[in-house]
Amino acid sequence: MATGGTVPAALNVGIVPLPNFTLNAFASFIDALRLAADERDRSRPIRCRWEVMSHDGRMIPASCGVSITATGTFLSPERFDYVVVIGGLLGHDEDKEDPVLDYLRQAASQGVALVGICTGVFAMARAGLLDGRKACVSWLHYQDMIDRFDTVEPDASRLFVADGKRITCAGGVGAARLAAWMIERHLGRDLAQKALSIMMVENSRATATPQPQPPVAQSVRDPRVARAILLLEEKLSDPPRIDQLAHTIGISRRQLERGFREELGMSFGNFSRALRLDHGLWLVLTTDRSILDITLECGFNGQSHFATLFRKAYGLTPTEARGLPLLDRDALMQSKLRFRPRVSNDQKTH
Repeated sequence: MATGGTVPAALNVGIVPLPNFTLNAFASFIDALRLAADERDRSRPIRCRWEVMSHDGRMIPASCGVSITATGTFLSPERFDYVVVIGGLLGHDEDKEDPVLDYLRQAASQGVALVGICTGVFAMARAGLLDGRKACVSWLHYQDMIDRFDTVEPDASRLFVADGKRITCAGGVGAARLAAWMIERHLGRDLAQKALSIMMVENSRATATPQPQPPVAQSVRDPRVARAILLLEEKLSDPPRIDQLAHTIGISRRQLERGFREELGMSFGNFSRALRLDHGLWLVLTTDRSILDITLECGFNGQSHFATLFRKAYGLTPTEARGLPLLDRDALMQSKLRFRPRVSNDQKTH
């Protein structure tokens, strides 16, 4: 058990990793708690405390092959401010999760806030605890959520979503951002910032911080165009010409240009510029990096050139976009990012 002194902690968290959970999400979340709990990185669970639980108290395997030891079996949910379920691989040992689902339902009945991280969100949905709610999932599992649960509205645009006492997170390093949000609510902004700084994670601007854009190549059917997009995404700061890509892929420039028009409705040149501008928009709104640095990363020749194209695409300059209130930044991101996973018309209603 994570214990520390006799003074009650301001933040108490029960963590339930599912079999084949994602180690990155688990470590990111719990390390943020650890760093906020004590002075410097001494790691004593003083300000906040946590339990890692399983229904039988045994070791729990992560998807990478590493196993962790639970600190104990399920404790009464009312001991915690949050009960957090962390998933990983879908379709693995789901028949063994019934005790976890029962525990989540018990926690919900006692009014404890529930948190799903990575595919832990799917466990919450299987327990019937997300019906009629919006649930944050990774873009990788967006379609899986649609296919499995028609009563849940998936959201792959943000790192995490707080809907009352139902909180869902896409996973990965986003779990550290979620933990920092919880720390800030219970312990203050300084300790949240301390945890992220030590972990070398850029501070989140808001709960609406968007997920990094998914690979655009997933939205096209032509494998030659998909490969060209992947090659372009790898070199945004020094974008290759279409004849270079065509030579690498082994087709003619004309064939590749036709593929871009058929798949994306625009020329390769227009696509390359739009993709790099979208990346620039994301960096402007979600990081504190200088506009010059962003200009160079996105492969534009000069800051003024980037600002001109940015204004034409989004209606304001990078500096003006960065100066928007948080909600307006989120609205701009939601309305202007152009390249997302393809969704059929009947899926758009979910």
